[in-house]
Amino acid sequence: MADKPDNNAYWSANIRLVTICLVIWALASYGFAILLRPLISGIAVGGTDLGFWFAQQGSILVFLCLIFFYAWRMNKIDKEHGVDE
Repeated sequence: MADKPDNNAYWSANIRLVTICLVIWALASYGFAILLRPLISGIAVGGTDLGFWFAQQGSILVFLCLIFFYAWRMNKIDKEHGVDE
């Protein structure tokens, strides 16, 4: 069982990773799809503008990529701190 400093380091790494993933997800879904849409509307992707693409598909694809990234990175963090399965 991990002692107190290792436990704090593990949870610190976990919370830092969750925070980074949430910021990326918020930027993709709320930032690019809503707030920054007028700025990126001139860029064409698949026959439509980039802002519309982020609102319809991009934020979902970014979210799916974040799920796989989180799982991959947490496996590495688990191994580094000795709590892997």
